[in-house]
Amino acid sequence: MRRNYKQVEVEEEKKITLYTKKLTDAEADKLEAWCQTRGWGENEVAYARFAFKGPKINLVFYSSGKLVIQGKMTEDFVRDVLEPEITLSAELGYEEVHHPEWFEPHAGMDESGKGDLFGPVICATVIADGDMVRQWMNEGIKDSKKISDGQIIRFEKLILKTKGVVVEKSWCGMPKYNELMSRPRANLNKLIAWLHAKALEAALDKRFVDWGMLDQFSKNPLVQKQIKRKDFDLKMEARAEADPVVAAASVIARAEFLRQLKKLSTEFGEELLKGAGAATKEQATRLIEAVGPDRFGNFAKLHFKTSYEALGLPPPKKPQWSKY
Repeated sequence: MRRNYKQVEVEEEKKITLYTKKLTDAEADKLEAWCQTRGWGENEVAYARFAFKGPKINLVFYSSGKLVIQGKMTEDFVRDVLEPEITLSAELGYEEVHHPEWFEPHAGMDESGKGDLFGPVICATVIADGDMVRQWMNEGIKDSKKISDGQIIRFEKLILKTKGVVVEKSWCGMPKYNELMSRPRANLNKLIAWLHAKALEAALDKRFVDWGMLDQFSKNPLVQKQIKRKDFDLKMEARAEADPVVAAASVIARAEFLRQLKKLSTEFGEELLKGAGAATKEQATRLIEAVGPDRFGNFAKLHFKTSYEALGLPPPKKPQWSKY
């Protein structure tokens, strides 16, 4: 059957326009030589070993070993050049071969806001299976740290509209968060584990699956200790957001964090900054002047060093040792 122009246009829009991959030194040398022999324009990019501009494509290889490819021809370049000539490994489009577990029914878990002075920590669980994962991958859903706030909201809507998906979130309002973190022997990772377990249990009540993947935030199995179910296997890995279901959970958590931060910003009358750096500290000082130190905890995580500095208080001494 002949495809009309609109069908072709939609298919082209779904082609990936951003791709990242770690390369060995030998692979990087081959790629650099390939670009040079074809006369691609060289660019200067901070922290890059080399950078080139080709037809509808830009690529940068960083000193860290990370290759970033961007542009309309990204997918074609990866399939036609990078994989067959440079890495000698077919991965793009073969996710079900390399990672069949991604497409099994399972739970993905991630959190957002842990490192931000303002706003709560949000923990999210998403339960999905193969058809959902394929749809999300085609739409470009990935780890929330790699996409803009605007994309976060768009992807969240897409995830929530997916037929059969289960989404659960858990968090504490700022006063409750600070009350819990002020208790003797309080530990942020333990609190996050408790929030994760709450979201997971609620999700499993709606649709049971026998395993899940958690983006690792602690060396110890803190969440596993909180889970009451013995027939559920929770795995954890660093950079688990490569799993599309974990990536979806990261999007859900980040979207909710952005909403909560916006509410607090509206209450303050100024957009609250993310992170906990110098600019955030300056804003915290203005916030204290505006609302008073007693209400500062309605906006900020009081156990942060930045909060102590903004309040003009000496930070508490760190414990000498903690197994968490």
